[in-house]
Amino acid sequence: MLRIAAVLLFALYFVLSQPLWFAGALVITLVTAPFDRRRALLHRYTCLWGGHYALLMPGWDVRVLGREHIAPGGVYVLCSNHQSHVDTLVLFTLFRHFKWVAKASVFRVPFIGWNMSLNRYVALRRGDNASIAAMIRSCRANLDAGSSVFMFPEGTRSRDGRIHGFKHGAFSLAAEAGVPVVPIVLDGTSAALPKSSWRIGLDRARLPIMVQVLPPVALADLAPGAGAAELRAEVRARMIAALAASRGVTPAEVDGQAGSGPRREDAS
Repeated sequence: MLRIAAVLLFALYFVLSQPLWFAGALVITLVTAPFDRRRALLHRYTCLWGGHYALLMPGWDVRVLGREHIAPGGVYVLCSNHQSHVDTLVLFTLFRHFKWVAKASVFRVPFIGWNMSLNRYVALRRGDNASIAAMIRSCRANLDAGSSVFMFPEGTRSRDGRIHGFKHGAFSLAAEAGVPVVPIVLDGTSAALPKSSWRIGLDRARLPIMVQVLPPVALADLAPGAGAAELRAEVRARMIAALAASRGVTPAEVDGQAGSGPRREDAS
């Protein structure tokens, strides 16, 4: 009962605090816009805004490993697996500069979505070729301006906690821009808030959530003549290996393309 009460209080704080945090974002935007073209200070504030919810959520034990692989000032395409609605909150705890690529509908969400527009994150309408082309142009412009971009190459949230197939966009972008890909393995959030559900997991007193940043992967690290397809395969293989090692299972058990392997709703 105490845990349920704590979660309800947190949910109330989450809702009521949104206007206050957004007001702060407006002030920062107005003050810094003339000299902070990348909105780096606003993004840092947004990391605090989003990340503190993940760190304060009752029962969540968020741990970030390998943050040093994202060098401050470095420019990358950041790629993570995707398990839950709360992934973005958890990934803000990286406290590194980047521009999200997110569904256009999210930008219409009051306060949080409006703040995404202030940050000039990149909107995408899935299945719309014109939107996809515009997204690629915007991402390339951000990379050229010194901002990393963050993408979920699966394209949607996993229903079973395994890593499914990757779309090519992030890797074509990295190859054409000549920047490394940083693989990021996220685990535990599907137990916190599964796909197609708004029911917060309350069946355990402590829920471990892991963010593991792996070393960057560049085309130069691969065999001569390698391109975006080989980069995609290498990044996905490294992420599968890291997720399997963290769970103590075989890679086939976390590979969503490995046939009829075990399906794990509990991704802790």
